[in-house]
Amino acid sequence: YADEVEHANRELVQIRSQLEDKNRLLERLSALDTLTGIANRRRFDAVLRQEWKRAAREKACLSLLFCDIDHFKRFNDTYGHQAGDDCLVRVAQAVEDTLNRPADLAARYGGEEFVGLLVDTDTEGARLLGERVRARVESLDIEHSSSDVADVLTVSVGLASTVPSGGMRPEDLVDLADQALYAAKQEGRNR
Repeated sequence: YADEVEHANRELVQIRSQLEDKNRLLERLSALDTLTGIANRRRFDAVLRQEWKRAAREKACLSLLFCDIDHFKRFNDTYGHQAGDDCLVRVAQAVEDTLNRPADLAARYGGEEFVGLLVDTDTEGARLLGERVRARVESLDIEHSSSDVADVLTVSVGLASTVPSGGMRPEDLVDLADQALYAAKQEGRNR
């Protein structure tokens, strides 16, 4: 009887270990955008709240890049949805590759919008990274004949930077970056 109990206990330990491994995998997968392989909106929201609290404690600057593919609907209409998906994957990789510090986060915000959360980065640093993202996407040289901005795919980037304080919320940073993105689009896109 003791041998049977010991054998059953070993099996239970193995099953528990396998279950824990599967749960870790599920947790990782639930934080990724299934198409692009970068962080998804859910992961971005969680990291933004976490970094916001840290930056408030340390009185550190937190910046956000808000990127939108210029005339993406036209791209899809011209080249098809499969080409659109391929384009999203390439743009996501370009954003992620440009934000290469371990604490920074590139995420798909939704549709053709991407964000870059930049920790300990002031406005000037964010501006430089935003320009690198813009130039990197343009250098992918993805044809976009239906764009009135350029012959290749481009992105517009808005940015906001702040040192979180008492009356502010993480959503305020997103709103400010979104307003800056809107301004970039109004001023001609690809900027």
